[in-house]
Amino acid sequence: MTTRRGFLATLLAASAAPATGWAAAGDPAYLAAAKDPQGGFVLAGLQADGAELFRIPLPARGHAGCAHPRRAEAVGFARRPGTYALVIDCAGGSVLHRLAAPEGHSFNGHGAYSADGARLFTSEQVAEGSAGRVGVWDVAAGYRRIGGFATQGLGPHELRLMPDGASLVVANGGIQTDAFDRTMLNIETMRPSLAYLGLEGDLLELVELEPDLRQNSIRHLALRGDGLVGFAMQWQGEPGAAPPLLGLHRRGGAVTLCQAPLAEELVMDGYAGSVAFDGSGAEIAITSPRGGRLHRFAETGAYLGAVSRADVCGLAAHAQGYLASDGLGGLLLVEAAQARPLRRAGLSWDNHIVPVGGQGHA
Repeated sequence: MTTRRGFLATLLAASAAPATGWAAAGDPAYLAAAKDPQGGFVLAGLQADGAELFRIPLPARGHAGCAHPRRAEAVGFARRPGTYALVIDCAGGSVLHRLAAPEGHSFNGHGAYSADGARLFTSEQVAEGSAGRVGVWDVAAGYRRIGGFATQGLGPHELRLMPDGASLVVANGGIQTDAFDRTMLNIETMRPSLAYLGLEGDLLELVELEPDLRQNSIRHLALRGDGLVGFAMQWQGEPGAAPPLLGLHRRGGAVTLCQAPLAEELVMDGYAGSVAFDGSGAEIAITSPRGGRLHRFAETGAYLGAVSRADVCGLAAHAQGYLASDGLGGLLLVEAAQARPLRRAGLSWDNHIVPVGGQGHA
C-alpha cells in the first residue's frame, strides 16, 4: 500500500531523475552555436563526422554552451555580456528554463556542470567594476540560483570543471569594461589570471603572468585528464606585437608559454579564439579567425606546425585529432598537419565547439 510519505518521496525522486538521456537526441558528440542563412541564431548538435543531428533556435547570437553529463540538456549562452542563458531540451527542442543573472550582473558566455550534473556554474561579471563572479544553480530545483562566489579577478570568461570533479579553473581576462559600451578602462593595469577554486568558492591557487605579458588577456581553456590546463590569450597591448598566445599550467607548477615562429605569431594578429587538446591528449592547438590559422604545439610547449583556414575558430578534441569549424560553414578534421573537409553546413559557425560528455577532458 502506498503511503502519502511514500508517494511524495516517489514524486520527488521522479522530478529529480534524469528525464531523457543523450541517446534520445541522437547521441551528439558536439554542440555549436551558429547563424543561419535567414539571419537567425541556433544551437546545433553534431556527430563526430560533422553531420547535423538537430538545430534549436536561439533568441540572439550564441557564444558557447555546456552539456549536462547525463541527460539531453544543454545551456546555451549569449555572446558576452550576455542577456540570456537558456536551458534547452536537446531531444525535444524546447526551452526548459530561462536563467536570469542577478541585477547588475551579466553572463560571460560560458558555464560548466558539476560532475554529477546537480549544479551548474556560470561565468559572470558585475557591470560596475567588472569583478568576476561564479553563479551557482541547483539543477534538480529547476535551475534555481542558490549562490555565487568571486573569481578572484576581473572580466572572467571561460570556466571549466577540473578532472578531479572537486574544483574549477577560471580564465580571468583581467579587463575592466564600461558598464554600457564595453570600452576597456584598464589596459595599462590589466591583471589576467588563472584561478583555481573549490566548488564552494575557496581560492586554491592563483596564477598570474609576468609583468610584460599583463596585457595578454586569458580567455579560453582546455583540460587534459591528468589536470594539465591549456589557456588561450588575446593581446590588448600595442598592435604589431607577437606575444605567445598559448600557455600550459599544472597546479603547483610554473607556466609554460608556447611560442610559434615570429612570422606565424604575427599572422595570428594577437588573437587566439579557441583552444583544445587533440583526441590523444599528446598535443594542443589554438585557432585565430583573424589570422586564418591553427597552431599546434606539443605538451612540452614545442611548436609543431600550422594549418591555414580562413576564419577558423571553433576547436575540439576528435578521436583522430581535432574537429575545427569556420565562419563559412566548414567543419574540418585536423590530423597532424593535414586538414580534411568533413562537411559544409548552411550555417556560419560561431566561436566554439563544445564536446558532449566528460566535460571535454582529453
